[in-house]
Amino acid sequence: MARAGEEALIARYFAPLAGPGAEGLRDDAASLTPTPGHDLVVTADAIVAGVHYFPDDPPGSIAVKALGVNLSDLAAKGASPRGFLLTLALPDDWTETWLAAFAEGLGAASRAHGCPLLGGDTVRSAGPALIGVTAFGEVPAGAMLRRQAARDGDRLCVSGSIGDAALGLALRLAPDPALETYHREALRDRYLHPRPRLALAPALRRHARAAMDVSDGLAGDLRKMLVGTGLTARIDVPAVPLSPAAGAAIAREPSRLATALTGGDDYEILCAVPPDNLSAFLAEARAAGVPVAAIGAVEAGEDPPRFLDGTGRAMDFARTSFSHF
Repeated sequence: MARAGEEALIARYFAPLAGPGAEGLRDDAASLTPTPGHDLVVTADAIVAGVHYFPDDPPGSIAVKALGVNLSDLAAKGASPRGFLLTLALPDDWTETWLAAFAEGLGAASRAHGCPLLGGDTVRSAGPALIGVTAFGEVPAGAMLRRQAARDGDRLCVSGSIGDAALGLALRLAPDPALETYHREALRDRYLHPRPRLALAPALRRHARAAMDVSDGLAGDLRKMLVGTGLTARIDVPAVPLSPAAGAAIAREPSRLATALTGGDDYEILCAVPPDNLSAFLAEARAAGVPVAAIGAVEAGEDPPRFLDGTGRAMDFARTSFSHF
């Protein structure tokens, strides 16, 4: 059966996802007007087969991840999504069955988060598949949260739970049949399906001083937040929120705690909150349905952040985060 050409492919699978200003994807560009009194926020991330996902992952899940990792960045900036561009580089062996499932998953994620497709490009890849997303959001003028704006004494908080995706990946590479099936499935699901914390954005804008999403590992991303600022941090590791599945996996193999703290793919929010704002921030997060935990504090100093275990001893990591290079 002959595959669709580029124009037919776009019309069949992606035009139904187009939002206002996209002209049904029939033009070379789209228009996007921010709400009066708001700034646009732009972010871009790509995922590559064999690097960010397994080629045999469900196509709909791959689409959810491609959009979700970008929406996570918008959430960390305190932004609300407005739309996205998609660059899809397909290998020679792509099939319409795969593409239909990918578009279905992308459409579901787009609708769930109010982030319509505005345009993009579809090309042939001489190597693995590459899915690039550029996401647009908006914030009230001047209100975008920066990564490196923390101050001495700020409390450090994280949303959700840490380490699930990294442990899901580790268990896929080295299965542990003794771990309960429902725990294995929960960790696998967190690896496949990021949960961008967009509902937390208003509370972040009101109460946080600095924020970023945790994509490459809590330890390494915290270091990025503080490097060059004259600040360091103290993290109380027992306060770092772990899901029941992560807790069960670590109980079976304590060395997995380091994987949880450094492994990446959490797509949770790490933020620095002035002490006087902490109670209100935690209360607003709860009201928004996003669990948040205070896990440490920012301190003056140039040393790397310290992760203190239950005995008050600093943990030593072989590496602090995922890195491409």
